[in-house]
Amino acid sequence: MNVFVERHDRVVLVKLNRPEVKNALSSALMAELISHLEAMDRDPRIGCFVITGTAEFFAAGADIKEMSGKSYLDVLNEDYFVGWEGFTRLRTPTIAAVAGYAFGGGCELAMMCDMIFAADTATFAQPEIKLGVIPGMGATQRLTGLIGKAKTMDLVLTGRSMTATEAEQAGLVSRVYPAANLLDEVMAVAAQIASFSRTATRAARQAVEHSLEVGLHEGVRQERRLFHGLFATPDQQEGMQAFLHKRQALFNQP
Repeated sequence: MNVFVERHDRVVLVKLNRPEVKNALSSALMAELISHLEAMDRDPRIGCFVITGTAEFFAAGADIKEMSGKSYLDVLNEDYFVGWEGFTRLRTPTIAAVAGYAFGGGCELAMMCDMIFAADTATFAQPEIKLGVIPGMGATQRLTGLIGKAKTMDLVLTGRSMTATEAEQAGLVSRVYPAANLLDEVMAVAAQIASFSRTATRAARQAVEHSLEVGLHEGVRQERRLFHGLFATPDQQEGMQAFLHKRQALFNQP
């Protein structure tokens, strides 16, 4: 099982469960996660989802081992990552409870949620540039809407990490809690949201999302196409092979 699902009255807690690879977001995990949530999204007795990982890592990124052998035509023909759009079509309010690393796809998954609540141990990053690619699950679009162009360029072009405190100050994170209290605090907020009118909470989040939708769909599609295109470059091969072999990547080689 790639995810554990727990029902707490009107709140559903979903725990990512690939600890051996720091919850790397494989296609199988994506399919399992979305399948569970789509079914529960239709349940009128459920009012909020909470997505979390472990104390050490929310998700350390997409599954590089799964991607590394793919060619440009592979990712283009598969429309690789398009399946994550199923997550964004969920109508139930969703909170990401992030402790430890939320890197790459992990940060992107957190941003697909309506709110991010972070432990004081959390760190966020989009380090895809170090692999010879760019984000492919929406980060260049969602980050810009959340924290602005300057911060987004800083993160995407350097691959550096952002602490929970900086992320809250920048507008990426809603609230920061001591790590030991994170899940209890998030579940309390989720229970509060779930206690409200399901119709009203869905309408509220739809209204907020609409304010960000102008140009987003096309922007994410363009991002994905650029991401696909980078699988035709030597730097993508070098970056991912270096990652898998635990060595320093040498980019821009003739």
